[in-house]
Amino acid sequence: MGTSSSMLTQYDIEEVQVHCHNLFTQQEIVSLYQRFCQLDRNAKGFISADEFMSVPEIAMNPLSQRLLKMVDGLNFKDFVAFLSAFSAKASASQKIELIFKVYDSDGNGKVSFNDILQVLGDLSGPFMSDEQREQVLSQLLKEAGYTKDSYLMLDDFHKVFGSSNIRMEVEVPVD
Repeated sequence: MGTSSSMLTQYDIEEVQVHCHNLFTQQEIVSLYQRFCQLDRNAKGFISADEFMSVPEIAMNPLSQRLLKMVDGLNFKDFVAFLSAFSAKASASQKIELIFKVYDSDGNGKVSFNDILQVLGDLSGPFMSDEQREQVLSQLLKEAGYTKDSYLMLDDFHKVFGSSNIRMEVEVPVD
């Protein structure tokens, strides 16, 4: 499993399955491996940012640059672990942890006003001015009991998103 041109053994499949908490079937892992090999054009054993951006759905995602930081240089095993949050079988907690990582782009374990503002900017693009984004976010945080100086932690994300039905799913086609 070191290079993407090698074949997956049953042991490799089972190892990846355990690594991704059994959120993908063996057939799905084989399909993901085939897709991984297609993306890994130079057969290096990992996916570069450029290769990941070759997926149209990723390239047009407004949060693609944030996702790239999370996936650049992933080997197959870690690629499947990353995708496991998008499995229909993934728990709400696993999905919330991924959302938190998207906001916490510097990986310091906390999300600041500016972190949220940047994501809001990525999502709204030119449709809102910086001032409008700041006003909306300031009001939203105030209503939730936070200030511009507050930091949101993973627990805060669990409180906010925990009761909602988070729909982040990618269907893995199997042959």
